[in-house]
Amino acid sequence: MRYTERYLETLKKVTERLDFCDELKNKSFLVTGATGMIGSAFVDMLLYLNQEKALNLRVFAAARNVDRTRKRFGGFWGSDELQIVLYRADERIKAEIRPDYIVHCAGNAHPSVYAEQPVETLMTNIQGIYGLLDFARDTDSVKRILYVSSSEVYGQMQEESLYREGDCGTVDFLSARACCPSGKRAAETLCACFAKEYGIESVIVRPGHIYGPTMTEQDSRAASAFLRNAVQDEPILMKSAGLQKRSYCYVFDCVTAMLTVLLRGIAGEAYNISNKDAIVTIRRFAEILAEVSDTEVIFEKATDREAAGYNPMSSSALDAEKLESLGWTGMYPAKEGISDTLQILESERER
Repeated sequence: MRYTERYLETLKKVTERLDFCDELKNKSFLVTGATGMIGSAFVDMLLYLNQEKALNLRVFAAARNVDRTRKRFGGFWGSDELQIVLYRADERIKAEIRPDYIVHCAGNAHPSVYAEQPVETLMTNIQGIYGLLDFARDTDSVKRILYVSSSEVYGQMQEESLYREGDCGTVDFLSARACCPSGKRAAETLCACFAKEYGIESVIVRPGHIYGPTMTEQDSRAASAFLRNAVQDEPILMKSAGLQKRSYCYVFDCVTAMLTVLLRGIAGEAYNISNKDAIVTIRRFAEILAEVSDTEVIFEKATDREAAGYNPMSSSALDAEKLESLGWTGMYPAKEGISDTLQILESERER
């Protein structure tokens, strides 16, 4: 990730609306999955706030690959505010750190991994949050954990209305593709269990389909694949009819929502993350991207291997009223978020 002026403009825009920055003064954050799409954007947001508002923040960026993490954040943020921590879901954190907040973004999060590594996907979802909750139990500094779950926990419901936090549909537990929703459901229950038995405070967010310039090269999600097509001046390649409705959300809307829930959310509660102006079908997302990038949408049949990782939900549109009651509003409707993403990615290519 190159910190272009265009990228910093977006960071400035989304952080200017945050009215609770004083609550962050002298706080420290452990962010897992720090090189992923959501985790890296969350770290950048914190460090930008620290730079602009002199908050004396400390961020521990935790990831499996230390060298990759240094490369992702190196050359811009100072070592006084950012410390890189080795993190594996199946191992206890060895670093001697005492964070005030833990933000757990780590976990397999794209279709190819669901299809090829369902065991690892399931177990890292469960082991990862268990290890962090247990770490918090032994570390009296931790005030609260934010767990990043998924809209997939809702499963398939008969009526395709907007999903609210109390809804619960069906998941085919005998399908290996259930590794994601089943693991996320179990992880949410672990948060509730640690709160009841040990008093560990947590809040949960359930993001919709997140996209943005912080996507990784390995990300095989449809939106990320479409964006790579556009940046490379290629047609947008769809491998399904794309009629499924999704709650798309720009990554910088997502991370401001996460911070809002972390600081203002009710302990033990879950909050959907969705921009009501970006609930569209997969096909419509591709069409908007094609319009913005002056290209076309083409279709190709997915291989059986590719299709095995696809989300089976015909609709995963989310109601974000509960989140909005905390004072958060999305800034980026679908077209604006797509345009911002392309501008940032193109500014990186030009450097």
